[in-house]
Amino acid sequence: MSAAVPGAPAAPAAPPAAPALRCTGLVRSFGGVQALRGASFSVAAGQVCALIGPNGAGKSTAVAIMGGALRADQGQVELHDTEITGWPSNRIARAGLIRTYQLSRELGRLTVLENLMVVPYRQAGESLWNVFARPGLVRAEERRHLDRALELLETFGLIRLRDSYASELSGGQKRLLELARSVMAQPRMLILDEPMAGINPALIDKIGEHILALRDQGVTVLMVEHNLGVVERICDHVIVLAEGATLATGLMAELREQPAVVRAYLGGALSDSTSS
Repeated sequence: MSAAVPGAPAAPAAPPAAPALRCTGLVRSFGGVQALRGASFSVAAGQVCALIGPNGAGKSTAVAIMGGALRADQGQVELHDTEITGWPSNRIARAGLIRTYQLSRELGRLTVLENLMVVPYRQAGESLWNVFARPGLVRAEERRHLDRALELLETFGLIRLRDSYASELSGGQKRLLELARSVMAQPRMLILDEPMAGINPALIDKIGEHILALRDQGVTVLMVEHNLGVVERICDHVIVLAEGATLATGLMAELREQPAVVRAYLGGALSDSTSS
């Protein structure tokens, strides 16, 4: 390594990485009720970020806009510096942003394995021409998808349930299936809407470990979550919404010290978050 030259100007610092997701001035009304009032925030690439706030803060509306299920009245959404405002959800998914829902949306009449096998976009076997004229191509692709699906079922602890109907799974198993199915889509970013809601406490730590493993593999994660103890343990950054606007951002420990944030949670939830 060469030594620095005395008196030479310092090398410029590397510019910060662009956010994986940036929302600017989001506004959305439902009749006379304004769910979002100019909310702005960003999610750094390669992090697990939490979007928290009291009931009615606008979290679900923001997630629906980011995922393409709703259109904003005003504002912009950018994914890796590409504006995706107003894009339909299927186009957003193909761009690499995959979202889950508060209630798991498994394909109940398909097996656990089939739930993963239907995920890849534009499979060769969907074309009748390929089925009859290029069967080798179809078989090779199906083999690749099968190998990937089995690998994910092993990773998420669902391999023994591969032939079970998805409707037969427990609530926690459905959450794991939803995560595995999301990863099957090869996302660059995941938005998880209350991934810990309604599941056995024994599975909460396991799902948290999976989320951290995804982050370590380069997937950016934004999660809406009411379990502030989980937020404290696994999130690199926290965004607080209140009354449709961004109230504060930072680490959970820092936010617990901000009076405005504590008031938004009516005092108790933040101070007790480490025991959640």
